[in-house]
Amino acid sequence: MKQQKPIILFLIKFFVTYFLLFALYAVYLKKTQVKVVPFSCAPITKTVAQHSQSLAQFLGYHLNVKQYDKELAVDIYVGNQLTAKVIEGCNGFSIIILFISFIIAFSGKALTTFLFAIFGSFIIYLVNIVRIVLLSLFLYKYPEYQSVLHKLVFPAIIYGITFLLWVIWVRKFSKHSKNNA
Repeated sequence: MKQQKPIILFLIKFFVTYFLLFALYAVYLKKTQVKVVPFSCAPITKTVAQHSQSLAQFLGYHLNVKQYDKELAVDIYVGNQLTAKVIEGCNGFSIIILFISFIIAFSGKALTTFLFAIFGSFIIYLVNIVRIVLLSLFLYKYPEYQSVLHKLVFPAIIYGITFLLWVIWVRKFSKHSKNNA
């Protein structure tokens, strides 16, 4: 039983953190989304779409975003062509909640844990913005690859970065790292 104590502690910390953060996020969504015509996404989803638009414009591409009033989605247009939709699941916050839950479950020193959770969340947010811009541009140019781009390539980017951040956390900063052993 003593050997399983770290695993049990990890699982408890992970699931308590995950469900607490997810519950807070669900309350936020419930209070900020309008689920009747005209629909309106949560401010964070709109902000992600707007940041995607700003990045695309900074890179010299004309990308437009518009709240779709018939569902909870922000439409992304390249030129006049609808290329993508940003929905709640695309704004990156579910992944950030998962990331933070893992960091807390494999915690290190309190300040280090807090700072890495903030830093990692910021990195995931930025990578997600880049991902949305690239996906929109690729779907504009190569619409025939929509399925593979949307279902495989671009999820691999966001989950790959999250996994890489977890590896860095465990190896360098958590209580289980060689640096803290």
